[in-house]
Amino acid sequence: MPELFCFGFGYCAQALARSLDREAWRIAGTARNLARARRALPGVAIHAFDGDRPLPDFLAALKAATHVLVSVPPEPEDAVLRWHGRDLAALASLRWLGYLSATSVYGDCGGAWVDETAPVRPSGERGERRAAAEAGWRELWLRHRLPVHIFRLAGLYGPGRSVLDRLRAGTARNIVKPGQQFSRIHAADVAQALAASMARPRAGVIYNLADDEPAAPQDVLAHGARLLGLPVPPPVPLAEADMSSLARSFFEDHRRIDNRLMKQELGVRLRYPTYRQGLAALAKSLAAT
Repeated sequence: MPELFCFGFGYCAQALARSLDREAWRIAGTARNLARARRALPGVAIHAFDGDRPLPDFLAALKAATHVLVSVPPEPEDAVLRWHGRDLAALASLRWLGYLSATSVYGDCGGAWVDETAPVRPSGERGERRAAAEAGWRELWLRHRLPVHIFRLAGLYGPGRSVLDRLRAGTARNIVKPGQQFSRIHAADVAQALAASMARPRAGVIYNLADDEPAAPQDVLAHGARLLGLPVPPPVPLAEADMSSLARSFFEDHRRIDNRLMKQELGVRLRYPTYRQGLAALAKSLAAT
């Protein structure tokens, strides 16, 4: 029976775990908050790992792992790579390792379409950290043949994490930067892309995970407000917005993400090819609760 071990049993890892046949897979992972992770998906073995020290029972926890997902963000360095990169490379059972990165590694591309062959030129600290982690994992692939697969995620959304939730909570802000567009990806489509890669591994590959339609944030916000029957928050020009440096950094880069490799090589047919389908499904789910 294949075994998936998730370093960081968080949002994407839980979406992947829910998409797999629990009768056919053993699933385990790590978390800082053990109780919360165990509540998220009962039956998954959760181990404590905060990144400050190695996983105390690495061999016992991963000796039979066939697939490993790494979704722990670099803060500032990749803790999994630091403590267990070489350990993972030595696992005889391992057939696939997926590292969740971000499209921030491309930096500002002036709104151009960007595929996986584009140069890595991060323009901010978040992208620099991701780029450094990617380089470390690829080094393990080149030197030790660790079966690394890198997934560069566009803006992630899904249940409990969308503009609909911010609108309902009254925290949504209508920040406008003329001409700005963002690419997005629904968590369910991340899960299906990961599962497809696990079924047909190709070590060393990089995939962009994004939907088909980059869109301006104000358009997404307005559509979400219509779905909920709520007013659209008043527009605030980016130059006048009171924002944290982290929030503002998301507007510094402008690029549109090309997802053709994901679709052509992995055979992914997006469940939510644009934000409209994704938000409609989320709104329907919210109405039913």
